[in-house]
Amino acid sequence: MIKNILFDLDGTLLPMDQDKFANGYFSRLVKKLAPLGYDPKKTVDGIWAGTAAMVKNNGDCTNEQAFWNKFGEIFGEKAIKDKPVFDEYYRVEFQDVKTDCGFNTQAAGTVKKLKKDGFKLILATNPIFPAVATESRIKWAGLDKDDFELYTTYENSHYCKPNPDYYREICEKLSLNPTECLMVGNDAEEDAAAEKLGMRVFLLTDCLINKKGKDISGYPHGGFKELTEYTDKI
Repeated sequence: MIKNILFDLDGTLLPMDQDKFANGYFSRLVKKLAPLGYDPKKTVDGIWAGTAAMVKNNGDCTNEQAFWNKFGEIFGEKAIKDKPVFDEYYRVEFQDVKTDCGFNTQAAGTVKKLKKDGFKLILATNPIFPAVATESRIKWAGLDKDDFELYTTYENSHYCKPNPDYYREICEKLSLNPTECLMVGNDAEEDAAAEKLGMRVFLLTDCLINKKGKDISGYPHGGFKELTEYTDKI
């Protein structure tokens, strides 16, 4: 029996074109940092390097620490001293990135229904962003952070998708049985990795990411209408 439903955010509850989102994110960030002497290209490369460090994190530290350790290697102590500027970026300029995302009323409606139906809901978004950014994107999707028992951020996570330990950490924190969980996401690799723990997987195809051309016919999949039909059955 499924008692818990994990939702991805970007491309799932919050429709988006990943490239458009990234362009909007980086263009505003480099503009914010340029007056402090950060070269735009080196900044973008540094953010990606820090992201890669989080994805490779083996649990020895939080993703936040993994990111800043790598970013600090590139820019030195200056980067650590300038961290408050990054925090301010997420509170201010990042809010305009909302215009680079879509909106689907069915997303919030589906979450509200499932919560009313008694499912425990978890926001299992890849934890490469700080909480302030994740909380903002939750609002952009028409939802509230309190709709979820937990939402993963780079501060509270030690792994990233598609590492199965990312899902294991969630289960351990909330004392969940993986076989009683359904992971709902749009990435055929990152979100489907949850099945390695025994979770069921539903692939939302509105903004499907399937870089390796994986055959998804074996997974329940479709839009929010099909997801609702599937959850009604289980």
